[in-house]
Amino acid sequence: MRPRIALLDASHGDPNTPRNFRRELDADLSVFGVSEGRLPEGYDFDGVVVSGSRSSVYDDEPWIEATREWVRGAIEHDLPALGICWGHQLLADALGGTVEPMDEYELGYRTVEHTDDDIFDGVPESFTVFTTHSDAVTELPDGADRIAENDYGIHGFRHGRVWGLQSHPEYDPETAEDVVRGKDHLADERIESVCADITEERYAEALAAKGVFENFRRAVTPTPEQAAGD
Repeated sequence: MRPRIALLDASHGDPNTPRNFRRELDADLSVFGVSEGRLPEGYDFDGVVVSGSRSSVYDDEPWIEATREWVRGAIEHDLPALGICWGHQLLADALGGTVEPMDEYELGYRTVEHTDDDIFDGVPESFTVFTTHSDAVTELPDGADRIAENDYGIHGFRHGRVWGLQSHPEYDPETAEDVVRGKDHLADERIESVCADITEERYAEALAAKGVFENFRRAVTPTPEQAAGD
């Protein structure tokens, strides 16, 4: 049975975002452009995924506050949630954690270590994934467990049936290069260096991390008994 998943798309209309998540999630995916003010009317879903964004969760923008409040309602309704990059930060913030700007920018393929959490079933303990962020979760919410990290800090947490991942396992090489070349505030030398590392070999290394999406899909798929009770 295919679960019903709401994708809260905070990408400001980047077509790569729904394309990537539709490829990675074998689900009935309903996309809501939250950065354009479009939120689900209720919580009639089996799970929710919150995407990345060029915004910061602490920006004073009405759509961010509205999305935060909707997410809090989803958690109160016991809706399983997976946050990616900005989504990871928003979920942590909504639960009472702390998100702050970093002194540097983590960008490109990086190595991350995870603990033995269900979301990482089948993913090597040390794995490669694409990263792009200048904000970070610096303090976890009460009751949350750190489930992934690297030398930049927290790269994943779990709070009940809420998971946050700082990296972008959904990215394909096209998306990765588009994102990097859009960082016009960074030095040209760094942009070219990161783009030179976006190769078939590096992408192949990162494929294992995509297993988190199938693990999340399995976690939110209703059993036949649950479906019959709907």
